[in-house]
Amino acid sequence: MNPRTRPAAIAASSLAAVLVLAGCGRKAAEAPAPGTKAPAALPDDVKALAAALAAPKTEADEAPARGQVLLATGEFLPLVRSELVGRVTGRVAKVLVDEGARVTEGQPMLTLETDYLRLDVARAEAEVARAAAVLAEAESDFARKKELVGRESVAQAAFDRSRAAFEGARASRLAAQAGLDLARQRLADAVLTAPIDGVVLERRIDVGERLSEGTVTFVVVQTAPLKLRFRVPERYVGEVAPGASVSASVDPYPGETFSGKVAVVVPAVDPQSRTFIVEALFDNRDGRLRPGLFARVRLDLSARRKA
Repeated sequence: MNPRTRPAAIAASSLAAVLVLAGCGRKAAEAPAPGTKAPAALPDDVKALAAALAAPKTEADEAPARGQVLLATGEFLPLVRSELVGRVTGRVAKVLVDEGARVTEGQPMLTLETDYLRLDVARAEAEVARAAAVLAEAESDFARKKELVGRESVAQAAFDRSRAAFEGARASRLAAQAGLDLARQRLADAVLTAPIDGVVLERRIDVGERLSEGTVTFVVVQTAPLKLRFRVPERYVGEVAPGASVSASVDPYPGETFSGKVAVVVPAVDPQSRTFIVEALFDNRDGRLRPGLFARVRLDLSARRKA
């Protein structure tokens, strides 16, 4: 062989050996079968490449391919959604808040006209006063009859009638008091107050409209904390658990990320999409995140895999 062509022949032989090792995996590293000629030794600069191609993949090698951070998309939802309904019938006198307003629990949001309700309270108070007077007279008569019957100065029938009148008057007094309490409660219900701390999402009533019992007037949602709901492919069902770290980014705040924790992992897979639902909680103390926002989610799986 021409000495000038010998290095090229050796390089070609080495490259062929590398291709054989890459295609056969571990089998290329085994001893040759009897009766076959052993391949030529590889140069030192090719041995490292051949070893890398022939080495089997491990779980650690596959982890970067699958990723220790799962990407998904989701939506921010309120943790609590409350529909404020009217408890009494009446005409709306004032609307004190509008959509988008931040309210605290117990804050007045709407008032009804209360003229007739106040008259009902006054009438109930008069009934209580009348029942109290009747009860006082019946109690006094019963006390006298009780003393006289002990000295046998009054007939037993008269004593029984006095006792029955006293018990009836006492029952009438209790009924009148219950009527007064009901009238006062209806007057108090004419003012609708916020059931939770949150934001007014919807306003469905206006001044002058007639409000009936059960009519929804406002929709109030809690914004701190907020929950982020997203779907995860079923192959990760064993890798997502409560407490995992979640970060989210939203279009209104480009370049910023918000941090949360997985709170709920729904223990069921949707047979149509082959995914399951995960919910994460975000403190949102500054109120920057809003219900309904679309979010890009990054779920950290590294802690679960290490465990």
